[in-house]
Amino acid sequence: MMTPSLTAEAFTALGGPDLVYVRPIKAQEIIATTSPEARRGVDLTPDQILYAVHGANGARLAVLADRDSAYAAALANELAPVAVH
Repeated sequence: MMTPSLTAEAFTALGGPDLVYVRPIKAQEIIATTSPEARRGVDLTPDQILYAVHGANGARLAVLADRDSAYAAALANELAPVAVH
């Protein structure tokens, strides 16, 4: 069976602007993509697991310390979170 491939636009159309996905990421990804000034006061270790909330278009909207907080933040902002493995 073949897994369908969706463009970012098609994925967005499935859930509209309210659909977001939550996925675990390593802090190393945040360290590599943000300036030291933006991380000032935040203690991260490269192998630390964080949880990113992404819009249906793939844009990272937020990064939180744990899965429950990521889901709660999405719900608090009237978004519909789904998990990505």
